[in-house]
Amino acid sequence: MKALKYIVVGFVFGIVLTKSEAVSWYRIYEMFLFQSFHMYGIIMVAVVTGVIGIQIIKRRNIKDIKGLPIEIIAKEAGSTRFWVGGIFFGLGWALVGSCPGPIFILLGAGFLPIILVLFGALFGTFLYGLMKNKLPH
Repeated sequence: MKALKYIVVGFVFGIVLTKSEAVSWYRIYEMFLFQSFHMYGIIMVAVVTGVIGIQIIKRRNIKDIKGLPIEIIAKEAGSTRFWVGGIFFGLGWALVGSCPGPIFILLGAGFLPIILVLFGALFGTFLYGLMKNKLPH
């Protein structure tokens, strides 16, 4: 019963992404060809929402569900690892036409070939787990 709220949020998230066409391969294709503002608009709304949410948490000292203060640790300035990671993520997103969130939405919507993408994402995560101690962090 504790997981019910997370399941409901997942379903709502899936519905919103589906209705906004953020899971559409064609919309993602348009974005990477710079032919449409649609996906950039969705991403900008998400970034602005995140920035506003973080500022509210910081300024009002909002506590987590257990009553502990939420600590937001400052990140280091940009570096090569962020560029390399971003390039790999972007290439995967462009080649596959889906980032990790919509994989499950597309699977739930009945697009069975996305199972290959899910397998690739899980395999890539597994490889990272094996190699993470040898990678620069």
